[in-house]
Amino acid sequence: MSSSRGTPGTALAVANPWAVVPSLGNLDAYISAVNRLPMLTPQEEQEFARKFREHNDIEAAGKLVLSHLRLVVSVSRKYLGYGLPHGDLIQEGNIGLMKAVKRFDPDQGVRLVSYALHWIRAEIHEYILKNWRMVKVATTKAQRKLFFNLRSMKQGFKDEADAQTHRDSLTDAQVDLMARELNVKREEVLEMEARMAGGDVLLDPAPSDDGDEGFGPIAYLADASHEPTAMMESRQRDSMATDGIAAALEQLDPRSRRIVEERWLKVNDDGSGGLTLHDLASEYGVSAERIRQIEAAAMKKMKKALAAYA
Repeated sequence: MSSSRGTPGTALAVANPWAVVPSLGNLDAYISAVNRLPMLTPQEEQEFARKFREHNDIEAAGKLVLSHLRLVVSVSRKYLGYGLPHGDLIQEGNIGLMKAVKRFDPDQGVRLVSYALHWIRAEIHEYILKNWRMVKVATTKAQRKLFFNLRSMKQGFKDEADAQTHRDSLTDAQVDLMARELNVKREEVLEMEARMAGGDVLLDPAPSDDGDEGFGPIAYLADASHEPTAMMESRQRDSMATDGIAAALEQLDPRSRRIVEERWLKVNDDGSGGLTLHDLASEYGVSAERIRQIEAAAMKKMKKALAAYA
């Protein structure tokens, strides 16, 4: 009796071949499960596609998706060379498959497998471009096409006999060949190769084993002008240079104020300053030393006023 009942998962699979074994965190078990799901005949595919398109039959859409999960697994294997988790590639491909089922038109005369390939690859490509490097290596449609084709062709070069030279970079002949094959400029090939060759760099590396602070781009890329303390100090300086100075000048008598303005604040169009000590001495009928004393007293008074303002 117990042997005929089997495990719950097995009994469910026998009763309903479309039921996927519940995920146990094991990718191999998932792949084995989807490979056991039955394929659809052309007639079944047409039937389910029409049910979903005309009546929004979610169960029919589910059968279309489940029967093509093995296709996603197959396509995702071709992108394992990017160093990204296989499970994540499959997951992104499944999203593309669902998008394909949603947009599939059974009246176009093509099988879902052919139509879904584009959507599966597009989602996997998008995932790779977002996660292969922290900084995007390709943004436009042309750059994305060049990225994947270039990588494929470079792998082909490595498999050839000239790979025995252990060269990582492309030769001039290989660059020219790629440019012709991909119908792009030679400079575009070189630029994309440089982007692909550049690895990620930690902005703020951890200290070394001997306790020395790690030196990374954060040390020379940081914008100190936007650091909160620096911004507050800058605003305070600006305020002191305008409102603060104006308030301090208000504390002076007219003669002292004019002496300070002529000596320190006035700038002519030619870049020269205001009147000299001797010019002011002649104007007020006193000695240059007296003008200097008045100036010193005025500056001292202004300093106290600025301190109170701050």
